[in-house]
Amino acid sequence: MISRTTTRLSCSGFENLDSDEAYLFISNHRDIAMDPAFVNWVLHQNNLDTVRIAIGDNLLRKPYVSDLMRLNKSFIVNRSAKGREVLTALGQLSAYIDHSLVQDEHSVWIAQREGRAKDGNDATDPAILKMFYMSHRKERSFKEFLDRINIVPVSISYEYDPCDSAKANELSAKQQDGNYEKGQYEDIESIVQGITGNKGHVHVAFGNVIRDIETPEELAAEIDRQIIENYYLHPSNLIAAGEDSAEASSQDRNQFEERLQGLEPTAAEILRQMYANPVKNKHTLQEGV
Repeated sequence: MISRTTTRLSCSGFENLDSDEAYLFISNHRDIAMDPAFVNWVLHQNNLDTVRIAIGDNLLRKPYVSDLMRLNKSFIVNRSAKGREVLTALGQLSAYIDHSLVQDEHSVWIAQREGRAKDGNDATDPAILKMFYMSHRKERSFKEFLDRINIVPVSISYEYDPCDSAKANELSAKQQDGNYEKGQYEDIESIVQGITGNKGHVHVAFGNVIRDIETPEELAAEIDRQIIENYYLHPSNLIAAGEDSAEASSQDRNQFEERLQGLEPTAAEILRQMYANPVKNKHTLQEGV
């Protein structure tokens, strides 16, 4: 898959990791299957153990998908729970993640929020961080809990997103019609497209272990800071943001413009902003706004 659908796969930040430690990798989320797959691949290539992967139960509508996910060390996040079942499910998930990290000494990957960042804006949901803390809240402070689990932000950037036009059409429909009706197996189709589609250069960046944070909101802000700071900007991002760069060739510009073809104007502008937003977010971070 890497040889067929990427021009290059690179990584950074391995100096921050210790092969004897287990980590909770909290990652930005652009592709359902490939985000954790690329993390696992670069870890394996650098002689670190692969991770257990948190996936939503919305992906388990076809048996072969369930089998594939479980074969790849995935565990299920119960998003369909209702009422009191929600607290039970979240408590169980919190305890399992802690058990994996502390007892099994086995690293875990989870996305920074539910659903992919379809508009290119990577932001952590504090509710996910509160869920991690659920099984600890009676025994230790949030800061003590944080020191126990080794959270490392991960920033994954794709030069080209194989699902970009589908995401743009979805966001366009929501913007113009107020809603978007997802097909029954649309998530599965996105998995297939994400695996088989052209991705260009892919970069995986590991951040630093986070310590000395008092609240989930402060933790979310620090995860966001590291993910945005470590996000690798490709020529596609710079072109979309209208920035002049020696890295962006005329071929790069032509390839990017080709991705806009066939889209109606609103969707085309959304796709352009999807690639431009990481550049804007990095500038905002650097300016301290």
